Amino acid sequence: MADHPLTARGTATRDRILEVATQEFAEHGIAGARIERIVSTARTNKAQLYTYFGSKDGLFDAIFFASLERIVNVVPIDATDLADWAVRLYDEYLRRPDLIRLATWARLERRPAGHLVADADRLDDRKLSAITEAQAAGLVRSGDPFDIMAVVIAMSMAWSPVSNVYAATADEPADRHDGRRALLRETVRRAVMTG
Repeated sequence: MADHPLTARGTATRDRILEVATQEFAEHGIAGARIERIVSTARTNKAQLYTYFGSKDGLFDAIFFASLERIVNVVPIDATDLADWAVRLYDEYLRRPDLIRLATWARLERRPAGHLVADADRLDDRKLSAITEAQAAGLVRSGDPFDIMAVVIAMSMAWSPVSNVYAATADEPADRHDGRRALLRETVRRAVMTG
């Protein structure tokens, strides 16, 4: 990335690249994304893109890690009500289907096994601590906090853009989403909450 502060014009160009590249990577994956399409749609050039991000992989990293941070910040965990957290994740996948697609491409093309990101890049410490505290308070069933988190996230993704059963969209009738939310809430409660 650039070593010096960006001008307003440079910031606007960088933001356009990120916006266009997010859609390109979400649709085509890392291998299928094309720098030529990105720079053309973003109204810039390869030199500018490489100045900001260094490489195609560097561009994907910037987008992917921003998407992980977005999920953590926009949908913070509340381990005292993991059912509500699952529903809020479901809603975020409806708002931003590209985020879950980016994670799926990272899984398919970069880390087919183990954690989605390297240990140094993981952002789940807060979530795991919250689950551990809720377990200690008797609100969440016993077990590995990571496994509890993984189960809740997996349930929240049941209708996500990468579901192998059915991918929901935001334009479906509200009552369909309400029914799914109710089912998800009850299923998570029964699976991982106590009392």
